[in-house]
Amino acid sequence: MDAGAVAQLRDKLAEFIDEVFVSVPRRDQRGWGGCYLRGLMLDGRRKSVQPMAGRLPDGNMQALQQFVSQSPWDHVSVLRAIARKMAGAIGPRAWVVDDTSFPKSGSHSVAVARQYCGAVGKRANCQVGVSVHAVTDAASCPLTWRLFLPPEWDDRGDPRRARCRMPEEAGHVSKATLALEILDVLSRWGLARRPMVADAGYGQSAAFRHALRERGLDYVVMVRGDEIAHEGAAEPFQPAYGGLGPPTLPRYRTRARPLADHVLAAGRAGLRYVTWRQGSRGPMRSRFRVLQVRCAGKAARAAATEAGGGRNAWDGVLPLETLLAEWPARTPAPANFWLTNLPPATALRHLVQLAKIRWRIEHDYREMKSGLGLDHFEGRTWRGWCHHVTLVTAAHAFLTLRRLNPKVLTSP
Repeated sequence: MDAGAVAQLRDKLAEFIDEVFVSVPRRDQRGWGGCYLRGLMLDGRRKSVQPMAGRLPDGNMQALQQFVSQSPWDHVSVLRAIARKMAGAIGPRAWVVDDTSFPKSGSHSVAVARQYCGAVGKRANCQVGVSVHAVTDAASCPLTWRLFLPPEWDDRGDPRRARCRMPEEAGHVSKATLALEILDVLSRWGLARRPMVADAGYGQSAAFRHALRERGLDYVVMVRGDEIAHEGAAEPFQPAYGGLGPPTLPRYRTRARPLADHVLAAGRAGLRYVTWRQGSRGPMRSRFRVLQVRCAGKAARAAATEAGGGRNAWDGVLPLETLLAEWPARTPAPANFWLTNLPPATALRHLVQLAKIRWRIEHDYREMKSGLGLDHFEGRTWRGWCHHVTLVTAAHAFLTLRRLNPKVLTSP
């Protein structure tokens, strides 16, 4: 936005700040929060503190730096207020989990490590943030975030932890575990549950899908075609005990096959065309089919054994899941695969719409990075990172509300 457009929204932005920053007690802090948000929305190549302060008529670099990197305001309470407001405004069809990277040139910023960086498409120095978004085809918004700590940051004796002012309890856990923590937080915040959608980075994990089922959450998650499974109708049998060693476990008589092979064996006859939304170039349409499967492999068996009460109590039955497969026309094999625990009678179009709704989260990341400076923050501390992504989320939420209802967020 140019300076004139931002100035026109100043009063409405102040109202928004008063609402979502209600937990921030000091008026001057809320004022610098509004100033920071205006800096994020204002046109400019860099959205770090110094250039934003220079562009803003009331900008003060020292005050903005102190507000975002040192001031002890509670970012969790602000994110909770934003999440509740946006969930009500958007009316999400799904929650989408994903992660995004923040490239860094040095090694001293909190949680920086050499790891896969999606922003550059290879391993590089970066931070990684995990987020869950409320999503419809028309609008979406991040609800809350977690910063992924690589294993090398788990060493409590690493002096970088002290320099970055990391909480003592913060340690390395998987991105899937961070996503589950976020879902538990959203539940405590009282947000109405929605089907969980994720890419194969999360969906491929049998333990992650098991944890979603344990929480009573529906899911539609992407998996690879080489994930092995039995047919849905397959049943385990109990081999006779030979009298030596521990009791034999139930097992399936047939060998588990890759999901792609299950779809190929079913053939093209049952494929159905589905249009899931209107794109910029016309209807988005492809061919799909649904099959019932029981995912196998060590991880799937371990999750099922745990859910069944342990080795001696488990009946050997692997969970029944629905496989959604996309097989585009004029291709020799299916291209995409999703697993879901939604009932088998769920309408195919509904399943496809949920599976394909992940495009919105990529739109969020692109908008927050290119327009709002999500990855422009130059501070190194844990608190600074958390504050910056919270402020970017607030700016994104404000602009999303403005798009949804321009009359509400337009000054008279």
